[in-house]
Amino acid sequence: MLEKLKQVVDRYEELGRLISDPEVIADNAQFQKHAKAHAGLQEVVDTFQRYQKVVSDLEEAQALLEDDLDADFREMAEAEVEQRTKEKEQLEEQLKLLLLPKDPNDEKNVIMEIRGGAGGDEAALFAGDLFRMYSRYAENQGWKTEVLSLHGTDIGGFKEISFLIEGQGAYSRLKFESGVHRVQRIPSTESGGRIHTSTATVAVLPEAEEVDIAINANDLRVDVFCSSGPGGQSVNTTQSAVRITHLPTGLVVSCQDEKSQHKNKDKALKVLRARLLDNAQQEQHGELASTRKSQVGTGDRSERIRTYNFPQSRVTDHRVGLTLHKLETILQGDMDEIIDTLITIDQAEKIKEVE
Repeated sequence: MLEKLKQVVDRYEELGRLISDPEVIADNAQFQKHAKAHAGLQEVVDTFQRYQKVVSDLEEAQALLEDDLDADFREMAEAEVEQRTKEKEQLEEQLKLLLLPKDPNDEKNVIMEIRGGAGGDEAALFAGDLFRMYSRYAENQGWKTEVLSLHGTDIGGFKEISFLIEGQGAYSRLKFESGVHRVQRIPSTESGGRIHTSTATVAVLPEAEEVDIAINANDLRVDVFCSSGPGGQSVNTTQSAVRITHLPTGLVVSCQDEKSQHKNKDKALKVLRARLLDNAQQEQHGELASTRKSQVGTGDRSERIRTYNFPQSRVTDHRVGLTLHKLETILQGDMDEIIDTLITIDQAEKIKEVE
């Protein structure tokens, strides 16, 4: 680990020289690239410097214990050794985390897609509950939520909904939400009081910029049509809704929420880029996923990850065996305990792999 840290410091110093070079400063693209990389190493370097200081202080305190000290000085030196040893261990764990390979998508915004699964109308209502849960969580984080497309039902809820969450680190916090979510409760339409089980599928996609995914206009078929509401009822008679088909992959994205055809097309392209980026990354990581399955799962869309049990006010994440008896507050967006646990366990698994 020390050798890796020294390499990081060398790279940090090299980048510091580059961003001070007049030729680099004159090239804005190069300057921004190097400045971003330099800033990205700042925390590692600062933490390593604190670690080196603690190690130096620890060695001095240990050396004092080898001298002939009176009782008071020996007690002080022993306390110093104990304190610095604890700090050294804590900083070593922190440095291990900082040296883990960074997910390049962690700082991206996310596009989330929720679809009602098994359970008919009850599944659509549950999809609506999940949308509100994530919207409230985003609000708690100071993030912005924007609906991109939706297909509602007559009784409320959504057959499917796509929405953008904009905020620093949104993907890093939400990336483990992909999978099948299950609800157990008595539907309002159930006269016999029986508990039903329904599901909804959540997909979390990092927002893709145009530089991430280049789309050839010749690869697209764009259809326009009149938008409709729940149950197929007509909403307007203008052809503002847009359906885009990506011919090479067969991916289809539609958007009808805006009155402007241009805005609907922009939103549809945003979703299409995210799906294409996700497909490319899934293929790239396919071999890795087959050999490494961390405790928080593979991110497979078909993987059942969590159950929301209303009669017992219980939420269970099956990947890590976490059960919390505070369903209502979680549905109100209080998700940090679940998300923090998933992140911590994923980091622990990764540390095991590199040790």
